Amino acid sequence: MSKMLEEIRQQPEALAKTLSQEWKAIEKLKQQFEAYPPRLIVLAARGTSDNAAQFGRYLLELMTGIPVSLAAPSLYTLYDAKLDLEDTLVVAISQSGESTDTNRVLERAREFGAFTLGITNEASSTLAGLGHATILVRAGKEKSVAATKTYSGQLLAMYLLAYALGAKIERKDLEKLPELAARSLKLEPRVAEIAGRYRFMQHAVVVGRGLNYANAFEFALKMMETCYVIAERFSSADLLHGPIAMVDPHFPAFVFAPSGVTWNPISQLLARLDGTTHESLIITDKSNKEAWSSSRRAIRIPVAIPELFTPIPYIIPGQLFAGYLAAEKSLNPDQPRSLSKVTQTL
Repeated sequence: MSKMLEEIRQQPEALAKTLSQEWKAIEKLKQQFEAYPPRLIVLAARGTSDNAAQFGRYLLELMTGIPVSLAAPSLYTLYDAKLDLEDTLVVAISQSGESTDTNRVLERAREFGAFTLGITNEASSTLAGLGHATILVRAGKEKSVAATKTYSGQLLAMYLLAYALGAKIERKDLEKLPELAARSLKLEPRVAEIAGRYRFMQHAVVVGRGLNYANAFEFALKMMETCYVIAERFSSADLLHGPIAMVDPHFPAFVFAPSGVTWNPISQLLARLDGTTHESLIITDKSNKEAWSSSRRAIRIPVAIPELFTPIPYIIPGQLFAGYLAAEKSLNPDQPRSLSKVTQTL
């Protein structure tokens, strides 16, 4: 059994530990933002952490009303740009805390007058000591190159940051996330069975919208790095603006389909895909009966989940799928070719 699958199963415990051990620091951070509210938020990250940042952009703008931008690290590392970051919150996100460019963003942002925050899984890392404050993902050492439990931990960190910034999110709601993750893990036998069907898959498209847009990127990334599948990722709107032309009957589509405001455009896309590809796999939950009661293949989490809290439980079936598909392809997801756990770029 791969370390990747072992670490996927550790997520409920890691989420609960992060929530309980970071809450005191989050309350302190909340006091900081009440006294000095930022006018802008900038998120800096790479790889899986960048997907977590993409989720953070949606969540923070939706729940706080503060504009959020994703940093272009090369402006800091290559172009030596001088930015006015007064009254700005700059957040660097890195599993290892040793990502050269995101750390450089945080260093320069502090010089430019920003309040800086690091989010990392490594308490002794460089990143943990760079910012004015730190949120630690308490996931324990992640040994597989393919990040799983640190990604869900970073999503939780985004909920915690939103709370600190004044979002109407209650601790009791966040305390449900470990159990929702556990409910997703109960789908492992079904996901393993489904993965076998895609053993010879070479390319695919992954679709999400809104709060699950980031999950489309993360699921696709996991298939690319562990299964060597060329996985394109889109919002439902962007796919319809041209790229749907590439989808043919042998081009599988994986779609995140929660109930809520994104279901209508997602359902319209699914109707279009029905006439284009023979393979659509939906990830949904008990609340979206229209999605899972259709003739389409579906992975259904057996509990109703408000859309706001779907991203963590929804990504777990995707992680499991990638892990089992790698096994079907006789690949080692813990050591993908050409990759290492810590990637340093400028």
